[in-house]
Amino acid sequence: MKIKRLNRSLERPYLFITAIIFLMLCSAILSGCRDNQISSPQPEGDIIHLDRLAPLQPVKNAQQKKKFKVAIAAILSPRGTVDSYQPLLDYLQGRLARPVQLVQRRTYGEINDLVARNAVDIAFICTGAYLSSLPKKLMTLVAVPRINGKLTYNALIIVPTHARTQTFADLRGHVFAFTDPLSNTGYLYPMSLLAKHGWKPETFFRRTMFTYSHDHSIAAVAESVADGASVDSLVYAYAIRRDPSLGRKTRVILRSQNFGMPPVVASVRADKKEISAIRHILVSMDRNSKGRRVLEKLGIDGFVFPEKNLYTDRALCPTGVR
Repeated sequence: MKIKRLNRSLERPYLFITAIIFLMLCSAILSGCRDNQISSPQPEGDIIHLDRLAPLQPVKNAQQKKKFKVAIAAILSPRGTVDSYQPLLDYLQGRLARPVQLVQRRTYGEINDLVARNAVDIAFICTGAYLSSLPKKLMTLVAVPRINGKLTYNALIIVPTHARTQTFADLRGHVFAFTDPLSNTGYLYPMSLLAKHGWKPETFFRRTMFTYSHDHSIAAVAESVADGASVDSLVYAYAIRRDPSLGRKTRVILRSQNFGMPPVVASVRADKKEISAIRHILVSMDRNSKGRRVLEKLGIDGFVFPEKNLYTDRALCPTGVR
């Protein structure tokens, strides 16, 4: 009897432990099922992993492309430059498939500085500005315009039509308009005339002024603000064609020898392939209808790559300029 009671008392703890183990197993099984339901892989196409998103590729458009910068010396006034050269700038933009930006400065020296620093891709500059850069070898020739079948142009000494002036010497004691200190036709040529006779501008003329564009010099003479000026023959022809009254108000008393045309240049630091590409675009303009229309508006036959002696031959340079 005592043995049976002892056996029953021993069975109770085992039953209790067994029940606990059973409950723990059930709990583990149920938990595993829930985990499987939560973490069971879904079809990859139905899930967007925000941590795996690739950045969108930027859309390239004309605004985002590197601008092709074209500097134009103030041979004409800024407004005249924009009006005259805009068809060419539009043409270059179409051929390059890049936005083209016009860069202007007040003086020729400032444009030369931009070219030297490779801050512009190409520049249309004055012959005198190019000649001044030769000793330092800052620029490379890209192309030269051919106009009326020629690669040369001239300086013109002009005076008011009503003036009694017949020769350069007759301008002694009068007001004279220079264009720019680096201008071949607007400064270097008249200075060479003075030097030839041993005259100095501050004593020969009553007063001098700088206009910083040839059309301003022409206007100064036409309005009798100046008694004389030395101007670019190409600009003078263009000015009186655009405004015939300027031809009636002014007259030419002296024409210089031939000078090499104002060139298109780039920095010596510019990429050689880019220079070659833009040169090809310019010299091939007269071979397609769009290019020919632009050239006609500019009054240019075409662009060519010139012989070097166009700018180094003494016969084509003002006295004392090399």
